Amino acid sequence: MGKITGFLEYERNDRDYAPVEERVKHWREFVLPLSEEDNKTQAARCMDCGVPYCHGSNIVTGAPTGCPVNNQIPDWNDLVYRGDWDEAARNLHSTNNFPEVTGRVCPAPCEASCTLNIDDNPVTIKTIECAIADRAIAQGLKPEPPTVKTGKKIAVVGSGPAGMACAQQLARAGHNVHVFEKHAKAGGLMRYGIPDFKMEKHHVDRRVAQMEAEGVTFHYNAHVGVTVDAAKLVAEYDAVVLAGGAENARDLPISGRDLKGIHFAMDFLPQQNRRVSAEPQATDAEPILATGKHVVVIGGGDTGSDCIGTSFRQGALSVTNFEIMPQPPAIENKLLTWPDWPWKLRTSSSHEEGATRDFAVGTLAFAGENGSVTKLTCARVDNKFQPIAGTEFDVKADLVLLAMGFVSPMHDGMIASLALALDPRGNVKADTVSYRSSNPKIFACGDMRRGQSLVVWAIREGRQTAHSVDQFLMGSTNLPR
Repeated sequence: MGKITGFLEYERNDRDYAPVEERVKHWREFVLPLSEEDNKTQAARCMDCGVPYCHGSNIVTGAPTGCPVNNQIPDWNDLVYRGDWDEAARNLHSTNNFPEVTGRVCPAPCEASCTLNIDDNPVTIKTIECAIADRAIAQGLKPEPPTVKTGKKIAVVGSGPAGMACAQQLARAGHNVHVFEKHAKAGGLMRYGIPDFKMEKHHVDRRVAQMEAEGVTFHYNAHVGVTVDAAKLVAEYDAVVLAGGAENARDLPISGRDLKGIHFAMDFLPQQNRRVSAEPQATDAEPILATGKHVVVIGGGDTGSDCIGTSFRQGALSVTNFEIMPQPPAIENKLLTWPDWPWKLRTSSSHEEGATRDFAVGTLAFAGENGSVTKLTCARVDNKFQPIAGTEFDVKADLVLLAMGFVSPMHDGMIASLALALDPRGNVKADTVSYRSSNPKIFACGDMRRGQSLVVWAIREGRQTAHSVDQFLMGSTNLPR
């Protein structure tokens, strides 16, 4: 695939960022794309390796070693190298409903498993994927309506990447698909969690328009289990797919937690996304802004990184980021990790904008004045995450954002009313073959089933659930898994 000697002739050359001093002044995307010729050159580096781990699976566990949606990466690298962009787009869309999204926000496990990553020089797979998708969309995003309708009616609850992928696949199979979204617009965390500087929302809007042209009906401000009766939904539809998120955020119940100025990340980020898109805020929402404040973000993952970038753009005086885990190595031990996703230090574009990062730090207490937070008392922690005596220190803070992950979907409302079985972690119990819950008419996928995860895993589960639903309703299916 690509040019047989390309990996020997060409060095890795990836997209760059606009300068920090420019990009923090606006909310637009700031990644600088490669030229067409540069993308062709980078695709030429795909080395025709004997086992393409970038889209393979572990023979023992069956889990992907690289791309969770099984993108046929060597194939479309070869097509780009040869200049056949149209066929590359058809190939890419055959496995991934939203490659323009994953080409922007996926952490690229495919590149970690690339054979060339053995010497830290992988093919720029994510960049090429994004280029293929953007080029195809620029030429016109055509709907793919079914030629025959089945007469079956399916409800999909949640319009994040799992719900949207599932709904699109089922609509293309000829089913009458209705998507119920509790917010005012579709997209889930793609719209309300991911900041616009990482992915502008017209990408989501275009896919929604495409899906509507394919026959999908979206119902907004329709909170199943609250404003929409869940049992009635199950009774009226031939199948129901639960594709909501894992919104039960991990809290930090320590002294001072009730002080003003301490918020969950997912109370902070959606507000800014609504400001950018001129969408009204919730009537009872307290404005959360980092402007002119010393901000502390607790949690070192993607959500914490998004809080950092958002805080800088709002005009924070300083941003400090604490992670309770020890600092990872700068470079992983390839002999121990490759081709699996390695534990190593990752620095995001938001970190580069001026955040102070510290690792192996636990927060012991919040303190404040006049009911508002003013500082954190922290300490170094050992390998069991217990405070080390004598290492305590204080940090000034006017705004604290908790970005420590999510523990499960919300159990009140829909899940409780449907009396669905849960797994030991509190997610809706369903396997990865049928994706069927304890109610044979109800399926579950994405974060609601697997727990907090990546967009690319949500797309995979949405597509596989569509396969299972179609088979359940029709007795057989032509939808891919």
